[in-house]
Amino acid sequence: MKQKTWMLRVSAASLALLLTGLLFWKADLRVLDVCASAVVFSAKTLLPLSVTYAAPTAAEDTSAETEASQTLPAATAPSAAAAPPVTSVPPENEDDFLATPRDVQARMTQAQQRAKAEKKGGTLLEKQYTDEGVTDKKGVIRVKNTNDTDIDLPALLKRKADLTVKKDAPCVLIYHTHTTETYQLLDRAFYAADFASRSNDTGQNMVRVGDEICKQLEESGFSVLHDTEIHDARYTGAYDHSRAAVKACLEKHPSIQITLDVHRDAIFPDKTTKIKPTAVIGGKKAAQVMIISGCQEEGNGVTDFPDWEQNLVFALQLQKHMEVLFPGLTRPLFFCARRYNMHLTHCSLLLEVGSDGNTLEEAVYSGRCVGKALAELMKKYEVR
Repeated sequence: MKQKTWMLRVSAASLALLLTGLLFWKADLRVLDVCASAVVFSAKTLLPLSVTYAAPTAAEDTSAETEASQTLPAATAPSAAAAPPVTSVPPENEDDFLATPRDVQARMTQAQQRAKAEKKGGTLLEKQYTDEGVTDKKGVIRVKNTNDTDIDLPALLKRKADLTVKKDAPCVLIYHTHTTETYQLLDRAFYAADFASRSNDTGQNMVRVGDEICKQLEESGFSVLHDTEIHDARYTGAYDHSRAAVKACLEKHPSIQITLDVHRDAIFPDKTTKIKPTAVIGGKKAAQVMIISGCQEEGNGVTDFPDWEQNLVFALQLQKHMEVLFPGLTRPLFFCARRYNMHLTHCSLLLEVGSDGNTLEEAVYSGRCVGKALAELMKKYEVR
């Protein structure tokens, strides 16, 4: 209600300015031009994107629609310290945040020029993932648990992440085990027969998405490292390759606590169809993001990951920030019997930003959203 009142004040002020200009219509037409421009300026720069960044109501944020059937063991009971609250903080400059980067636009223009000569390779289907496959849900949090291990979601959401942030040293590492994964360049109903799903071109592969995450963190005053090395020159062994790089980075920069392995997914119901998980955020298409958090299950061959709950706590808080700030951005959090490189720190996760059906523009925009949400989360753990 407060926001609506503010918007009316702006509109009234602009109208008054325009009426003043009308009084001087005969005296000088330029006055009216200036007043009209002021009305346009006020509409563009003062009105917020109230729908896109609206926080959920108290009822939505506190209701537990589904609870896990088993509580956590006493040895891993929730700590007394409560998880920090999430507030809705939209980007400071909406126009820049929503704009298509010039380098991405240039690639889109070039692709459009080649489009007429391209042959259709298959179909692209746009889909927004919501509660499909969800096993645990509370407020904006949705988890797809594929493990034998049950979770107590309400209890996990009350815990604080094992995170202490200082701005005088690097705290975040962004890297890409499957560095060469790429995206479409044009938003259309099909993909080209010669579409290359992998490329060493850092302007179109996962490095470009990582750049956007880093930019948002840096603009918020956080120090971040971006490993742009190609780890999947040989696909087999890519995780071993990236693990060595991450370990070396952690040894050189012990202040790093958050490591994000940023990928894109590949979703294909058949050989000639690709699914592109998409949401509209602030009137602009974004590639939906899936957070992956693993756990130790010796029966499923996952060992040496005893502190997996710490990672899950951090994953849930990141998803909450992403959903509060950018509703619809995330797919259900994928909780699986996997380790990948998440055992290296308590705040290590794997992110799937869209799929090979999404466009580079959509993925880059999502990278901005991820970076902004992560920055807001980190502020809650900042030590001054």
